Amino acid sequence: MKKVVVIGGGWSGCAAAICSKKAGCDVLILERTDILLGLGNVGGIMRNNGRYTASEEMIALGASELFDIIDNNYTHKDIDFPGHKHATIYDVTKVENKVRQKIKDMGIEVKFMKRVVDVNLKGENIESVILEDGEVIKGDAFIETTGTTGPMGVCETYGNGCSMCVLRCPSFGGRVSITSKCGLIDMVGRRNTGEYGAFSGSMKLLKESLSEDIQNELKEKGCAVVPLPKNLINDEKLDIKVCQQYALKEFSNNLVLIDSGHAKLMAPFYNLEKLRNIPGFENAIIVDPYSGGKGNSIRYASVAKRDEYMRAKGINNLFVGGEKSGFYVGHTEAICTGTLAGYNASRYCANMHLLTLPTNILIGDFLNYSLGEFEKEDGDMKKFTFAGSIYFERMKELNFYTTDKDEIIKRVKKSGLYDIFNKKIL
Repeated sequence: MKKVVVIGGGWSGCAAAICSKKAGCDVLILERTDILLGLGNVGGIMRNNGRYTASEEMIALGASELFDIIDNNYTHKDIDFPGHKHATIYDVTKVENKVRQKIKDMGIEVKFMKRVVDVNLKGENIESVILEDGEVIKGDAFIETTGTTGPMGVCETYGNGCSMCVLRCPSFGGRVSITSKCGLIDMVGRRNTGEYGAFSGSMKLLKESLSEDIQNELKEKGCAVVPLPKNLINDEKLDIKVCQQYALKEFSNNLVLIDSGHAKLMAPFYNLEKLRNIPGFENAIIVDPYSGGKGNSIRYASVAKRDEYMRAKGINNLFVGGEKSGFYVGHTEAICTGTLAGYNASRYCANMHLLTLPTNILIGDFLNYSLGEFEKEDGDMKKFTFAGSIYFERMKELNFYTTDKDEIIKRVKKSGLYDIFNKKIL
């Protein structure tokens, strides 16, 4: 049986692994920490704005597994908050274990606390990867979904220092770029201000540390919008965030909270003393990152140059997904890119022509359009998401944006790709 090795167990890595397993490959996930989903354990927002359309399109394409888990473990459904409509908020305290169980039930092997630090190349192919403990893992195809945050030096250079985030570089070692180890040159993203990197867009507060009024509002509505005193309004913070769909006045004039199991605060970081001077936050405790009063993790430190098949340019059997595959924002985007990477890794193993998704479906247009934009001057300053910013506007202009499931299924069937990701290849 052909073997696919997935490096990184975030949303993208799990999606890639599931798709490759269904295609008939033996699949191994190498995860450097002790949990799956990575930054997905901090997030929690799905199906908001165009992500609803993308989620349903992925389901129609045959990649329903992760969306089913999310849809069965939400804290709130169909909620609106500034700049966003019909969002599903999943419970970050429950979803990781559900995904872990699904991966196990499918017969996908996961090795935790296994950090890949190097590769063995033969020409333009990876023969094996080398773990920190010296173990050598061979494979027929490899998928890198390591993300773009870390190691600690990145946050120290481009941010406010290590913020002790959920990725826990001090404990498990920093992320290593596999494309760089292959001799490829990665791209580095920039903020609107021109500085390198971008801060993660949110932090977690212990919900029980907030006032009863705020807790009740979160429980009843799924979100809470708390006006800020004038002296705490800071529009400049909007430019440092990875999530440019939140670059709205509402997010500088208010504290916006989402009930994701914890209280998700839609700000990269917030001075704890100032936070505790706001009514309702007098006893606020920051859960993640632990240094969220000073900074947050820095993203887009190493993005691969890829082709339309989600393959790293320069290496025949290395595919990429998630943030590693472009300046993408969000869990839905990670699942979409990871799924296609997993599918094409399997087709590579079967000596088949690789698949590029057509531009008459949403995800195909998203991947094709963003790939072209990355190659333009200042392309490293553009961020792509189904939820907002430049691509959501394009979605609406092209009439891709819809919440009509029948219309989405009809579009996918017209493309000839209905249920394609459920097909066995090997």
